Amino acid sequence: MADNDFDTYKLGDFKLKSGGEIPNAFIAYKTLGDPSNPAIIYPSWYSGKISDNLWLTGSDKTLDPSIYYIVIPALFGNGQSSSPSNTNLRPFPEVLFYDNVRAQYELVTKHLGIKHAKAVLGWSMGAGQTYQWATQYPDFMDLVVPFCGAAKTSLHNQVFLEGVKSALYAAKGTSSAGVSKPDIHSQKYGYSSFIPETRSNGLKALGRVYAGWGFSQAFYREKLYESMLGFKDLDDFLVNFWEAWALSKDPENMLVMAHTWQAGDCSQQEPYNGDFKKAMEGIKAKALVLPGKTDLYFPPEDSEVEVNNMKPGIGTLCAIPSIWGHWAGG
Repeated sequence: MADNDFDTYKLGDFKLKSGGEIPNAFIAYKTLGDPSNPAIIYPSWYSGKISDNLWLTGSDKTLDPSIYYIVIPALFGNGQSSSPSNTNLRPFPEVLFYDNVRAQYELVTKHLGIKHAKAVLGWSMGAGQTYQWATQYPDFMDLVVPFCGAAKTSLHNQVFLEGVKSALYAAKGTSSAGVSKPDIHSQKYGYSSFIPETRSNGLKALGRVYAGWGFSQAFYREKLYESMLGFKDLDDFLVNFWEAWALSKDPENMLVMAHTWQAGDCSQQEPYNGDFKKAMEGIKAKALVLPGKTDLYFPPEDSEVEVNNMKPGIGTLCAIPSIWGHWAGG
């Protein structure tokens, strides 16, 4: 599938939970299968395009388009839905999982005519959206399968994301103003764009920040980047995997999605009002929670807290036994 093989749905001037607005907003999506089949909602992840979700779809895969009607919506900020890179909106407003899922709900109900879904599932930020669906629209689906993700971004994960943000901000000569906040320059003097040099430097730094987190210690210890991925040594891997991945992205898009991720907390909505246990108890869909055993972003211990706070019989936890870290789920 080509990166431009998707449709868009116009949302109009889309009000955000923060009080901001995305003028003339649109959400990108792709559907697979017959609309008469049970619906599956499968959101995108941090930096991911719609095409990046297709590895789980096919006649020989769990998500079989001959059995299910699969809807893949894209995050705001991913470059396909409304994003800094495809709008003139500078700075881009603060977007939460809540906003993304509200837009997705409008897409699937008003535009695609789906009244109920068999399941919502996703990896990483897709898992965050899955939890958001399960708490924001708890009667809409039968099953949820969040894998390698969280219902609430942990403090440790927020610190990691400060590194991601700071790699980009430092290239522009500024720094983060704090967790779930923009950079200091924007707060004091107004927004400043990236230029080619700061863009390149910032994205390369972002890639190297990610390199220590995306895979596990055991992945590096056993040098799977050589034996499994074919890189000649560590420097080759850092440049031609991590930097190459980062340089394919737009820095402003990455910051929008980083904010969404860093601010993730499905209890920050009515009727939970910040009560995380109440939010987990509000999940009605059967939940199969799949953390990665060696995931440094979303360790199994965090998933245990989520499942333990669900009502009896709702959540089942099964850690993916892999040394591929976060990438075990993707």
